[in-house]
Amino acid sequence: MTQQPASDTASAAADWPLRPWVLAGLLGLVGLLIHLVTRGNDDVPWQMALAALLFFGGIAGAFTIEEDRWIAPALFALGVGIVMAGLAWRAVQYGEYLPDEQYGFAAGVVASGLALPLFQAGFLKRRMATSYADLHYHVWTDAIGAAGALAFTGLSWLVLVILSELFHLLKIDLLRDLMNHGWFGWTFSGLAFGAALGTLRNQLKVLGTLQSVVLLVLSLLAVPVALGLSLFLLATAVSGPQVLWEATRSATPVLLTCAAGAWVLASVIVRYDDAAMSGNSVMRVAALVLAAVILPLAIFAAVSMGLRLNQHGLAPERLWGLAAIVVAAAYGLGFWVALIRGRKSGWAEKLRRANFHLGLFVCAFALLLALPILDFGAISTRNQLARLESGAVSAEEFDYAALRWDFGEPGRRALGQLAESDNAQIAELAEAAVAQTQRYYGYPRPVRTADEIDLRVQPDDPELRRMVLNHLRGNPWQCHERCVALDLGSGPTGRRVAIVQTGSYEVVTIGRDGSGVRPPEVAPAVAPIRDDSVVEIREVPARYIFVDGKAMGPPLDALEGTPPPR
Repeated sequence: MTQQPASDTASAAADWPLRPWVLAGLLGLVGLLIHLVTRGNDDVPWQMALAALLFFGGIAGAFTIEEDRWIAPALFALGVGIVMAGLAWRAVQYGEYLPDEQYGFAAGVVASGLALPLFQAGFLKRRMATSYADLHYHVWTDAIGAAGALAFTGLSWLVLVILSELFHLLKIDLLRDLMNHGWFGWTFSGLAFGAALGTLRNQLKVLGTLQSVVLLVLSLLAVPVALGLSLFLLATAVSGPQVLWEATRSATPVLLTCAAGAWVLASVIVRYDDAAMSGNSVMRVAALVLAAVILPLAIFAAVSMGLRLNQHGLAPERLWGLAAIVVAAAYGLGFWVALIRGRKSGWAEKLRRANFHLGLFVCAFALLLALPILDFGAISTRNQLARLESGAVSAEEFDYAALRWDFGEPGRRALGQLAESDNAQIAELAEAAVAQTQRYYGYPRPVRTADEIDLRVQPDDPELRRMVLNHLRGNPWQCHERCVALDLGSGPTGRRVAIVQTGSYEVVTIGRDGSGVRPPEVAPAVAPIRDDSVVEIREVPARYIFVDGKAMGPPLDALEGTPPPR
């Protein structure tokens, strides 16, 4: 088994006996401060920003601080912490106005994760002359060290739980009580993770062996994956790519996942230099195939996304999907160029240099996406309005609910403008979307006009009908097929109405603006609602709703324990 030799930067990380204690103390203090800052809150911007500064800065420091090298790692950790703190503050402060705050924060995590091995490999000093062997070493040792530290933290909690139960047998509940306190959980987790990480970082030989074992195990997957992807692309070429779009609506994420897996396995086989690369010809051919299939997979993913965009237009999530496709296409194209340039000899070294350059690109690209520079909500809103104005999508099929819930503040502003449109149908549907109080999924028409709702009102009161229709348009899950609204009289806050449909009924109190408040009065089905169904209220002696002569419980007056008559 070949171990990676210690590089310049790896050799600098010499055994430091105090490292486990220093990292345990550092991350334990970070955990305690996070608890003291947040106090269990997750909706206060400055608290979340400070927590992100502590968490990400502490983690970056734990991976970079050395016995005789503190200043540069501390500045790097502070920079990472400040970036993530800004992203956390933005996500919490403007979460209601942003359509993609979670994606922006995730992009910041990706940029920080890629910046860590670059810093460890000395990129700030070496720039483009940074050793790929150093970069390869730190990527895998960081990943293995983090995984090992997480596993140890979980095991530590398991031991703590067992000990707490053991002492509980003696009526000693100190550990149980401590585990119920938030400050203890954060502090203990930080101590365990830091101690484990410090111990692993002191064992360079052990980490090198673990790295070789992990890469060897992963490389075993290369041959079957390369064969499977080759057969997939061959079958797709024979049957035509349209079979992908017909078989599933999630073709793009599946294809991108396959491309990412091919990249990882190709990188695993080429290792950090030719001496460490497997001499097995089958493995080398598998690496060539895996490097070559990334571009076709990215192209298929782009075509799949293009079809979705042609059908439905831009949306923030689709723009993030496009960003992922850009990354996959960049890797695919870069690997093709590397294979062509090294076709006679040295193709593996060309792949390594391409990996290095593409890693820099992805780090910068992720940071660009994380910063508030590109407003995907505004871009998507303009595209959707242009589709509506050009007639590419009809007023009936336009997704007003997406503007309301998925496009952030730009979408809600545009929806308000549509509600004042001269087109009566557009205005009515936009008003219905504005009235929604939560996002509904699984309905073909989450926003409906009044004419599309099959409603009967008893007694037939035009004002009550208007109020019920306004309520139903804002709550599309009700009256999805046909329903009957029974007037139960006026209350202190509005009209009480029983909305009866096949399956159940609900009692709502509807204000004059159509907003409804639903108490928990839901009844099971007794009979389907038909066009000629007789729906009435009887007193027997309590008031029940009857559908075609069959009572629906519970009674309207909430007389619990009174069985419905038969």
